[in-house]
Amino acid sequence: MTRASTPSSSSDSAPAAPVRRGRGRRPADEVRRDILSAAGTLLLNEGMASFTIERVAATAGVSKMSIYKWWPSKGALALDGYFNAVENTLAFPDTGDIEADLLTQLRAFVHLTVDTPAGRIVAELVGQAQTDPDLAAAFREHYSGPRRRLAVEVLERAQRRGQLRADADPRIVVDQLWGACYHRFLIPDEPVTEEFAAGLVTNLMRGLRP
Repeated sequence: MTRASTPSSSSDSAPAAPVRRGRGRRPADEVRRDILSAAGTLLLNEGMASFTIERVAATAGVSKMSIYKWWPSKGALALDGYFNAVENTLAFPDTGDIEADLLTQLRAFVHLTVDTPAGRIVAELVGQAQTDPDLAAAFREHYSGPRRRLAVEVLERAQRRGQLRADADPRIVVDQLWGACYHRFLIPDEPVTEEFAAGLVTNLMRGLRP
């Protein structure tokens, strides 16, 4: 499976210019897509400190009312904008080789969080989710929950192929792998590296093979 290119931006990037729209009512899907694109661009360029509903609305060429129709808060919109920007990069491969697929996915996560602005953004979102109930709910519903289910499904398919022990709990495996990465990422006593990711997969697979 070919991974999409990693989002690229920097703090030196110029803010996206407001979009001028012609008259006439646009399809809802197009409006929503423009909002998400604007949100993701502003977020990756400037971070949460400069992220506002007003700026997203101006950049996307929509009204604030249009945004609030789909997102209850700035945090919820920021999360969706973030995921829209990184979704392809974090796609989970399923080539039939579970060890290779886990390593590919963890390496993509490491690269995204360490080498691009997306890492700083997700750390800010996790922090704000502690005091923003709408963002916390959106995080579970649209980001962490779906990604956990996707990983569990890949592991369950590997179990059915006989590549993993039948008595292994895929949910715990997810916590062991990604939980370890997030721990190093959010509590930076030790760096998050590709070597670390490879070591996690190697050590875990020794206990998971039938």
